[in-house]
Amino acid sequence: MPMTEYATATGQEPLFAKDTKSYLNGNRMDNLSVLVVDDNPAIRKLFERLLSKDGFNVIGTASIEEAQTALDQRKLDLAFIDLVLPDGNGMELLQSIKKTKSDLPVIVITGHGSIELAVDAMKNGAFDFMVKPFEHNELVNLTAEKAVRQKRVISENIDLKNALSNRYRLDRLVAKSPSMQHIFRLIHQLSDNEATVLISGESGTGKELLARAIHSTSTRSLQKFVPVDCGGLPETLIESELFGHVKGAYTDAYRDVKGLFREADKGIIFLDEIGELPLSVQSKLLRVLQEREVRPLGSSTAIPIDVRVIAATKRDLKESVKRGEFREDLFYRLNVVYIELPPLRDRIEDIPLLVEHFLDDQAQRSGRTYTFAPETLQALMKYGWPGNVRELQNSVEQALALSTHSAIRPEDLAIPWENASAEIIPENIELSFDAYEKIAIERALAICQNDVAAAAKALSVGLSTLYRKMKKFGIEVK
Repeated sequence: MPMTEYATATGQEPLFAKDTKSYLNGNRMDNLSVLVVDDNPAIRKLFERLLSKDGFNVIGTASIEEAQTALDQRKLDLAFIDLVLPDGNGMELLQSIKKTKSDLPVIVITGHGSIELAVDAMKNGAFDFMVKPFEHNELVNLTAEKAVRQKRVISENIDLKNALSNRYRLDRLVAKSPSMQHIFRLIHQLSDNEATVLISGESGTGKELLARAIHSTSTRSLQKFVPVDCGGLPETLIESELFGHVKGAYTDAYRDVKGLFREADKGIIFLDEIGELPLSVQSKLLRVLQEREVRPLGSSTAIPIDVRVIAATKRDLKESVKRGEFREDLFYRLNVVYIELPPLRDRIEDIPLLVEHFLDDQAQRSGRTYTFAPETLQALMKYGWPGNVRELQNSVEQALALSTHSAIRPEDLAIPWENASAEIIPENIELSFDAYEKIAIERALAICQNDVAAAAKALSVGLSTLYRKMKKFGIEVK
């Protein structure tokens, strides 16, 4: 069947490219095994000759019985199946494969040219179909490469999503760095107590996300979480906003207002940028924390409250205490459990996971999927991120909004590289490809369940090379 007819019948673009050699150059499939099921020995020999050029290990079989034996005994990466076989229908073999090895790409080959049969095969899970005699032999290589590439993408997506689902995720916090994993463990330790928590960190590090994670794992998770931007409240209204007021307390007080502390009763109140509170309000907040009651503005009656407090600041509150800008007694009342969120530049190994998290959010919102090339991730890991995770998220969303293609390249990033000075990027941060290489090795070991030989195969490196790099990066398997 001519390829133009194939495209019209299936609604797909032809796979054949004029410049086949340049398309395949540098994309060998070493150590991958492909099963060819066809009772014609000439066809099997043709597949072996074509695919072995690209590094495939070809296993040729002439019947369903032989194919089933190979499927049971070998780890296969791809299969070509003829629909007419001496001991049965190739469609039945396709259906059997999809039940037991759903991730194995299967390409149907037929000499009958039946579009209806081929479409039926696609409905049963075939990756593609080819009609004999082949108009271009190179089509075999192109189709094989396309199938393997799609399988790899799916496998990588599953790996990343699994990584994001449990081990490296807490509520909406995403991280794998040792410093963040320590914080995750601390949050779990806080899940069954009522201690007041003080979170410190630069702008954009995710202090509110951390507070929400504490709330989601606490005994108050079913109650309210009330965030308060202390730096954004007008000084004349802070006391009223926090503690409430009664009707007539001041000129514009036309009704009673509960205030945010009473709004959070039985739940958690998050006091963001608490270092911005004026001293006059700090003294009243101290009394609320000590007495567990609030006195609304203009009222003579104190009202009991049951609220857990989480506070956050980008300031060094100890220095603020020394300068007389923050009450020392309030500082110690807040600083029962202290958590310092590290800046993103100190945990660059979290960047690939964060990017995947942002891409997943984008895909759910828009239905479009994007990928970041390894060199793009490496570029992201070299930047100092003065705006931390918030700046990273903004950069990713901007790249997705302006890009005209789904694979994001370094040139798609609108990052002020000229601002990435030695002051922004500490000298102890790895800025070479070693940083990304280490992550790739850790991911491969995780996928292969710490089977080093399998990980070496997945990474397309020799076993001794992988052991040497694991030793270099201090990676151990249990």
